[in-house]
Amino acid sequence: MIDRTGLASFLRNRREALQPEDVGMPRGRRRRTSGLRREEVATLCNMSADYYSRLERERGPQPSTQMLASIAQGLHLSVDERDHLFRLAGHNPPPRGSSSEHISPGLLRVLDRLQDTPAEIVTELGETLRQTPMGVALTGDTTRYTGPARSSGYRWFTDPSARDLYAPEQHAFMTRMYAAGLRGIVTLRGPDSRAAYLADLLLDSSEEFRRVWDDHEIGIRPREVKHFVHPEVGALELNCQHLIDPDQAHSLMVYTAVPGTESYEKLQVLSVIGAQTLH
Repeated sequence: MIDRTGLASFLRNRREALQPEDVGMPRGRRRRTSGLRREEVATLCNMSADYYSRLERERGPQPSTQMLASIAQGLHLSVDERDHLFRLAGHNPPPRGSSSEHISPGLLRVLDRLQDTPAEIVTELGETLRQTPMGVALTGDTTRYTGPARSSGYRWFTDPSARDLYAPEQHAFMTRMYAAGLRGIVTLRGPDSRAAYLADLLLDSSEEFRRVWDDHEIGIRPREVKHFVHPEVGALELNCQHLIDPDQAHSLMVYTAVPGTESYEKLQVLSVIGAQTLH
């Protein structure tokens, strides 16, 4: 059963504890609100301001689990706080661990400060959970996929267009890397895992995957330098740094170019193109 009073109080408390700079928003000179405004939280949670305001006023329908997950992420809740939110709203909390898509507040805070840099947060299966605007400009909106296609490794073997963004000389290595990476996750998570499900799908649908899977390679790590072929700016040589949340099995991936190089200049051009596309 939903605890409307407890839910409303908890939401107000967490909203008022957040500052604009905590979530990558500008503060503004005339700001008088001690924390975030309801409208700002609604934007972060991808919902209407009216819907969110009704929750804080102990009104409206019982929020769905999808809405609660958006609120938990928008308010940068910890996993314990997320579970508390779900229980207040009358739902069982989602599972924790490697299958969870709840991003830790720490990773979100870092991502919020990288708005001028290509960056993304992904699961261990390569499912994009969040991107910066520059991340979208670099690779496209990879959060839009559904089902097995959410996994970059699955797309690599089933969607030929997934390879267009990478230099052809990298394709053979990436094929081996994706297969070896999935094999490692299947071994780690077990035969009933989502990783095993993806492997079975690929074994049924991709001859190339079957061939490299039979090689039983393991431990092929992504290279630090990635070679992209962007449709607007052409060839890009970018360094990729990883920040890993071991509890959630999520990675923050940040792409940078060496200052003074042609790739660095192209990233500046890409930032302008990305800004124009968003507006």
